Amino acid sequence: MAEGERQSPPGSSEDTPAATQNFIIPKKEIHTVPDMGKWKRSQAYADYIGFILTLNEGVKGKKLTFEYKVSEAIEKLVALLNTLDRWIDETPPMDQPSRFGNKAYRTWYAKLDEEAENLVATVVPTHLAAAVPEVAVYLKESVGNSTRIDYGTGHEAAFAAFLCCLCKIGVLRVDDQIAIVFKVFNRYLEVMRKLQKTYRMEPAGSQGVWGLDDFQFLPFIWGSSQLIDHPYLEPRHFVDEKAVNENHKDYMFLECILFITEMKTGPFAEHSNQLWNISAVPTWSKVNQGLIRMYKAECLEKFPVIQHFKFGSLLPIHPVSLC
Repeated sequence: MAEGERQSPPGSSEDTPAATQNFIIPKKEIHTVPDMGKWKRSQAYADYIGFILTLNEGVKGKKLTFEYKVSEAIEKLVALLNTLDRWIDETPPMDQPSRFGNKAYRTWYAKLDEEAENLVATVVPTHLAAAVPEVAVYLKESVGNSTRIDYGTGHEAAFAAFLCCLCKIGVLRVDDQIAIVFKVFNRYLEVMRKLQKTYRMEPAGSQGVWGLDDFQFLPFIWGSSQLIDHPYLEPRHFVDEKAVNENHKDYMFLECILFITEMKTGPFAEHSNQLWNISAVPTWSKVNQGLIRMYKAECLEKFPVIQHFKFGSLLPIHPVSLC
């Protein structure tokens, strides 16, 4: 699956000492479809996909309830996400005629826009303070679009990029891998689901029944890795309501399925056709490999998604150095 990929474990790619690095505010570099070639050859792409695959390997065969190390940086990231959650409670939806895209989301987002650097500064040690403005951009990009009041896989990718940057400056380390997925990313998912429900956010670039999910992709990848070699749960079981209800607290994939069934009505095969098809795949290993291929094709190689991605010194647009 990933043998040919450059896998840079979290916290290991510190070629330049972060404290002396010239940090820059990330900006868009993919303006036209031909620019996509720059993205696929870039250091950013290699580091991003390497990060995703390293975490995929780290959570393989492990339950969410698995015992793992929780560092101070992980606890601070969870506290940051708890703050975002609290702000949702403090910003109730407005009464408005349109059913979707509640405008109170813009008030909530404006608070994050204003406070993002302060929030990131609570996670990043003072000797790395110069990195805060660069890293904070990815946090702001990870919660949806305040103009369109929508959220999709591009925003999710920005959160993964945010975590990847924290690894690159050494805030998160190799032994944080499991906690990055199970504690931080899982908490991020909870906050995003609350945002989606509270403000009735539109799915960004949704493919309807032909997409994997309206909002997320990564928890299906990492969640299927968790289930590899499970003693009795097979892919066919995730369309079984009883199996989902009994096991969703242990497995990210099943938690995603539960959320879909809460949000959508009608037969599963109709509202989530792609997932229904995946339930026929014989093994979780094959599901996992297929989802990684699909993620590259449907998210990372799609101009409408990547045109919004921002590049800085930590995730640079320049081509992968071969040295």
